[in-house]
Amino acid sequence: MIPRDAEQTIRTLLKGFPVITLTGPRQSGKTTLAKSIFSDRPYTTLEDPDTRQAAQDDPRSFLERFPDGAVLDEVQRCPELLSYLQSIVDNDGRMGLFILTGSQQFGLMSGITQSLAGRTAFVELLPFSLAELAGAGKVPTSSDAMLLTGC
Repeated sequence: MIPRDAEQTIRTLLKGFPVITLTGPRQSGKTTLAKSIFSDRPYTTLEDPDTRQAAQDDPRSFLERFPDGAVLDEVQRCPELLSYLQSIVDNDGRMGLFILTGSQQFGLMSGITQSLAGRTAFVELLPFSLAELAGAGKVPTSSDAMLLTGC
């Protein structure tokens, strides 16, 4: 994995917020980074239809599966979870319980802003920067190559 500049920021924020919301465009590395930071915690994706259905049918029981937190990927697929998550983090009081990932669509952002105000920090993860690629020795060899392959 190419080290991301945002990793240290997220690790610091986890000490002061119970939830971190990691947003950004598709294929920018949100899931990979969240799983790396929370390698000792469960991971579940709400992209999976069965998982999403379980979360929609019984959000409380679904979240009880993660008493010590988790990575909840693609959370925009099940916005109903956000209010339940609010209750859990308020009652628990620990910092750094959950990392939520999702696209930066308006519905997700407004739902999180309303349900988790003051309980989550937002981090936007963009595709690799030139500095990140340089650190990994993977800078494209020419501007033409960069235009064709992106970052």
